Amino acid sequence: MSEAIPVTQAVDHGTAKLMPDIDRERAWLLTVDGAPQSYVDLDEPTYLEFEYTRRLGHVLDAVGADGEALDVVHLGGGALTLPRYLAATRPGSRQDVVEADGALLELVSAWLPLPEGSGVTPHAADARSWIEAAPADSADVLVADVFGGSRVPAHLTSLDYARAAERVLRADGVYLANLADAAPFGFLRSQLATFAAVFEELALIAEPGVLRGRRFGNAVLVASHRPLELAAVTRRVAADAFPARVEHGPGLRRFIGAARPVADADAVPSPEPPDGAFGIG
Repeated sequence: MSEAIPVTQAVDHGTAKLMPDIDRERAWLLTVDGAPQSYVDLDEPTYLEFEYTRRLGHVLDAVGADGEALDVVHLGGGALTLPRYLAATRPGSRQDVVEADGALLELVSAWLPLPEGSGVTPHAADARSWIEAAPADSADVLVADVFGGSRVPAHLTSLDYARAAERVLRADGVYLANLADAAPFGFLRSQLATFAAVFEELALIAEPGVLRGRRFGNAVLVASHRPLELAAVTRRVAADAFPARVEHGPGLRRFIGAARPVADADAVPSPEPPDGAFGIG
C-alpha cells in the first residue's frame, strides 16, 4: 500500500470501496454499495470515527476489569474496526470475526492487514450458522453488527437467533447489537422484546433525537444476565460529540410497550433507511 488511492472492487454482496481519509494518514473508510460500513485508522486503532462504534466501544470498555483479555465473537466484519480496537485496548484477547462476504474479507486483508499477533481470526461464514455450531459458554462478549446493504437480515432478528447467541455466551457474558430504526420503532421494539425474553438485563443507547422519533438512526442494544455496568457508559456516551442517552429499567419497558418476541416465521429485516440516511457523497 504505497499510495493512498481509492480502491473499488466487486465483492460477494455488492461493490466495496476503500477511500483514504485525506486528514489522517493511513485511515480508510469502507463502503459497500454506497453505505458506510467501517472506518479504520491503521496507525491509531483506538480511534473510532462512527458514533455508534464509539458507543459499542464504551460498553466494551466497561466489560470485566480494565484491560482484561476477553474472548469475543464479532458477527459482521467490515474493516475489522472493533477487533482492532480490542486488540489494542485488551491485548491477548481471542477474537473470532464472522463475515458472510468472503471477498470483502480478502479485500480488507489485502489493503488493511491486521497487525502481527492480533489474536483476531476471520471466518467467511453466515453469522447465524456459525453461532449455532459454536461451542456453548465460549465467549465473554458477542457483538452483532450485520447489515445486508443497509438492513439487518431477518434471520438475525428472531427468538431462536437470540437463544443461539445466548448459548454461546458465558454466564456473565454481554450481547451487543447495532440496530437501526425510526418512529414508530416497530423493528426496534420487537428486537428489545425478543432479547428481553432471553436475557434478564437490557439497555438501549441512542441519540435523544432518534429516541424521540425525529429521525432514522442507529441504536445499540445491550443484553446480559447480570446487572450491567451502566454508570460509566452513561457518562461516556453523554460526553461524546454527538451525545447519546442510555435507556434501561422502567423507561425501557415503557418503550417496548406491547411488542412481542419475533418467531423465525415472522422475522423481517430492519427497515430500509430513507434516502441519504447513511449514504456517502
